Amino acid sequence: MPAPTRAISLVSVGGMPKAATPWGQTEVVEELTVPQRAGEKRFATIVQLLADAKGDELVRFAYSTRGTARRGPVTLRARDLERLRAALAEHPGLARALGLTNGQA
Repeated sequence: MPAPTRAISLVSVGGMPKAATPWGQTEVVEELTVPQRAGEKRFATIVQLLADAKGDELVRFAYSTRGTARRGPVTLRARDLERLRAALAEHPGLARALGLTNGQA
């Protein structure tokens, strides 16, 4: 069976990381991490572009502590949003899915 293709004509490659969602199994197409801290606490926000078997895209936000993704609310300060926008310049699929061009609103 041929590998599914995505709307932007990228062929899905076997071995891409998988992610379970309420809508079913997906592949992680792009991922970026925004390091954060509050006092002595260190954590990060993770933003992922996911694609399902039909090529539909989903964007997932999570936070991580000690390298482990956690559920729960994700909070970004203004300076964290600046880091996110800057990182989106290197992740065009995520920028497009979020409705941003080159990480700019």
